[in-house]
Parts: sequence; structure tokens; C-alpha cells
Amino acid sequence: MSAPDDLARAVRDEPALLDEAAPRDETAAGAGAEAGDAAREPARPVGLGLTGWLRWAWRTLTSMRTALILLFLFALGSVPGSVYPQRGVDPGRVAQYFKDSPTQAKWLDRFWLFDVFTSPWFAAIYLLLFVSLAGCVFPRALAHFKEIRRRPPAAPRNLLRLPHSEEFEGDLTVDRAAAVLRRRRFRVVTGDGWVAAEKGYLRETGNLLFHIALLVLLFAVGAGGLYGYRGNVLVVEGDGFSNAVAAYDRFMPGSRVTAESLEPFSFTLKDFEASYVAAGAKQGQPLDYLARLEVQDSPESAPRQVDLKVNEPLDVSGTLTYLIGHGYAPTFRVTDGEGQVAYDGPVPCLAGDQATYTSECVIKVPDARPSQLGFLARFLPTTVPNGDAWVSVFPGAANPTVQVFPFAGDLGLRSGRPQSVYQLDTTRLKPLGKMAAQPAPLNVGDTKELADGAGKIQFTGVKEWISLQVTYDPGREPALLAAAAAVIGLVLSLTIRRRRVWVRVKDGRATVGGLTRTEGGGAAFAEEFAQIVTALRGGPPTEDAAPDEPRDDDEPGRPGAPAPGGSAIVAGQAEPDEPPTGTAAPGVRPDEE
Repeated sequence: MSAPDDLARAVRDEPALLDEAAPRDETAAGAGAEAGDAAREPARPVGLGLTGWLRWAWRTLTSMRTALILLFLFALGSVPGSVYPQRGVDPGRVAQYFKDSPTQAKWLDRFWLFDVFTSPWFAAIYLLLFVSLAGCVFPRALAHFKEIRRRPPAAPRNLLRLPHSEEFEGDLTVDRAAAVLRRRRFRVVTGDGWVAAEKGYLRETGNLLFHIALLVLLFAVGAGGLYGYRGNVLVVEGDGFSNAVAAYDRFMPGSRVTAESLEPFSFTLKDFEASYVAAGAKQGQPLDYLARLEVQDSPESAPRQVDLKVNEPLDVSGTLTYLIGHGYAPTFRVTDGEGQVAYDGPVPCLAGDQATYTSECVIKVPDARPSQLGFLARFLPTTVPNGDAWVSVFPGAANPTVQVFPFAGDLGLRSGRPQSVYQLDTTRLKPLGKMAAQPAPLNVGDTKELADGAGKIQFTGVKEWISLQVTYDPGREPALLAAAAAVIGLVLSLTIRRRRVWVRVKDGRATVGGLTRTEGGGAAFAEEFAQIVTALRGGPPTEDAAPDEPRDDDEPGRPGAPAPGGSAIVAGQAEPDEPPTGTAAPGVRPDEE
């Protein structure tokens, strides 16, 4: 009897029992209905929680896609630093920008576009990029370390299903196959009738080396920006320089640099020599620049003589001083209208023509009386007449002269606005005497009397000046090593292929299979695989047989029959008398069987 029939008979025979139990059944039914309703309600998703969101944020930050986006933003964020003047490089141009476009400059300054490389948003991109790369690299490095220590996987059962495979007959043994693969620098593992070999680990090593070097490079650049500094200074022959903040014409320190951080060295420019080609098609071309310095590494050390040349910097405990430019500094003596010497010394001039070093000079004499004096001067190193004008024909000082244009009035030095020493504002100045485009030049020792009793100016001699850049960068050498390591890592990751080779030996028949683990490396691996098979056979391939010897695979009815020396059977085919051994599970990669 079935279970429904038993239940129906029990209901007919015992109605009283059902009535007594009704209240409890109703209660149970209500509970069951509530349970059913609760079961029918859709399950609400469980929230991630704080830990889940933090884990998601970390995984997103350390993904390669995020690292590439941050690298792009890092490069994009550097563009405004090249487009707009920066306070740390040229504060004068920033002040001029505010004067020319005050509204635009105000908005640009709100976004730190005049201080790009010290702005909070640029620092945030830099730090996020550093953290993202570190989060990408270090887990991969740990995984790669474990991969290097792991043995190559065992040989799959059916090697003929691999992309590269071949089968032949011969006397190959497991030991001889392992020896052949070891000679080709494979990592080899042997088993019962099989050999597994793998190489190409340096591909991932190079990839990791590249990314680690990029991290070191970022760290080195950051360290140089924090603890390094650089400055520019112009020194005239006979003058000296001490490595102090006040001695620089322009000083750009890192955020962690103080006045005590500077190396306490000093030097004096004893002489400067510039040599040029004297004649021929290359006349005037520079040959060599040499600055003779007397250097003291510290106040207590003895002076030493140093020859400073281009690309041969002075090195004092890691602080490098480079020779980056030179020019002429003619010397003048200015006597004012009251007979007092108001100025006596060299005036650095800027070369307007690099071929002849014709230079423009500005002389400001604020102490002259009864009015301030200003002069524009044109210095000609090797002067020759050219009609009604005078020109320089050679950069060397063979016949130095100077043309002087005098002014008197207010130089504007008390206005509070910064002025360049190489520019003369003639707004409040008046010319002294009749101005000519080509005044008579003064030779060394000549004097020019000024109109209106304003005084006189004498051309007393010629000196030369050099411009120097002093730099200290603690991250310079680490950055160089990191850049070299990055190049090596990139070469390794682009040239090395990861590949595996397996050999099965059974009953005088050897099966060889190969698999490349690098996308696009199959074509290159095919040639190497053919060489490996040839080496495993122990002789030349069957295609090299003599023409007068009949080949067994040409016999009718024997396609793919083995030759005495061991001929290949096409991958995927079996001999007619013997079915292929081993099958691969459907949906499983051959190298994972």
C-alpha cells in the first residue's frame, strides 16, 4: 500500500485525534507559512563592509591599468610646468605674468600652476604611482621567486596533441634525453619513462627588473628633489665664490635643504682661456674652454689648483660645479659731475652674436651726482671698420673696443620693482648729447666726456666671465643605475621566450612535445624545437638522406613508416599496426594533464 493511502485511512479512523491536535496544527501551519514566505523572499546582498571596501580599493590601486593611468597623469601633469613660468625657476617671469594678465594669473595660481612640481595634486599623483607600482611588483616578485623554485611539470600523457610535437623510433633513453636538454640550458626533471624541461625564466625576471628599476628611479628622483639643490652664478676673472645661498644669482633648493646643508667649499677664478679656429672655413669656431680655479674644499683645507672644462665638473664631496657659459666683462671707471668716482669695475655683457661675440652691456651708476647715470654699451672683441660703422669679425679679443650710449636721470631702483642687471629702463632717463646709431668706439684707456657736465666714462680694460651651475643630487647615481637596469630588464623581457619541452620514451619509440608560454613566440620556437628533435635523434634528419638510397616512407602502402635510422611520424597520426597511447581529457590543456 502506498503512503497516500495510509494517510487517508488514518484521517478516517481518528477524527477526534485530529480535532484535539488542531490548535497545535494551526500553530505549526502558521509557522510553516511564515517560513515559506521568508524562503520565497529574495535574498538581500550582503554589504562589503569596511574590510571589503579597503580590499577593493587596494586591488584597484595596485592593478596594472591603474598604474598606467597614473603614469599618463604623471606625464600630463608635468606639461603645465613647461608651459607656465615656475616660481622656483624664474620668479621674475611669474611676477611679470601677474602684471600682464592679473585675472588669469590669479586663477592659475589657485591651481598651483606656477608651482607645479611642489603642488599637492602633483605630489598625490607621484605618491599614488609609487604605491601602485610597489603593489604590482612585489607580489609578482614573490610569485616569480616561488615559480623559479618549482620543478617543471610532468609530461602530459599525449604529447602529440601539443602545438609542437614529433614521434620517432630509436634507441633514445631518458638519461640521454635529459643530458641533451641540459646542454641546451633547460631545467630538467625526469620520471618513469619521461623527461620534462623548461627555460625562459629570465623573461619574467627582466620584466620585474624593469618595474623595480622604475620604482628605484622614482625614489631617486624624489630623493633628489627633497635633498638636492642647484644654483647658477656668474664669476668674473679675479673674483671668488663661496658655496653659500647669498652668493648665488639663482638658487633652487629642495624642500629639505637648509643653509647648513651646503658643502662649505670656495674657489677663485684665476684665469679663463677660450681658443678658436683662427683662419679657414671654420674661422671663429670654438676649440676649447679652460677655467683655472684655486679651490678650497673647506675653510681649513689647503688650496688646490683645478682646471675646469666643459663636461669635466669640479667635484667636492658630491657637489658638482659645471662650466656652462662664458662672455666678456669690460671694465669701466665712471666719474660723476662732482668729480667723484661713482663706479669702477667690470661689467658682464651678454653676447648677441655667438659667431663674433658682439655683446651688449648695461652700466647703472645710482651713486652718481648730481643725477644718476646709466649707459648702454656695445662691446666689439675684434673691431674693424665697415664703411661708416664698426663691426667685430672674430670672437677673440684681438682689438677690443666699446661703443657707449650715455643717459642721465632716475634709474627707478627705488620703485621696489625688481630689475634685470642686463636691461636699462630709459623711461625716466634722458640721453646725454646727440645719440648716433654708430658712435665712435673707445679703445682700452680712452675716455668719453659726458654732455651737460654729467661727468666722464673711461674704458679701462677687458676681463672675461664664466657662468657656472652648482648641483647636488643625492639620487643621481641611483637614478643612473636604475635607468641602466631598466634597459637591461626591458631587453630581457622582449627577447627571451618561456617554453617547455617533454619527452616520453617507451618500447623503442620516443615522443617529443613542446609548448611556448609566450604569446606570439610559436614561430620562433618551431625552429628551436626542430633542432631539439634532431639532437634527440642523435643523427641528421631523414630529409638529408642520400638520393640513391630509397626512403621507406616512399614505399606504397606504408605512409609514415619508420626508417631504420628513425623517421618522423606526422603529429596526430598513428602507425597502422598500433593505436596511439594515452588520451587527453576533454577541455583540459595538454600541459595541465
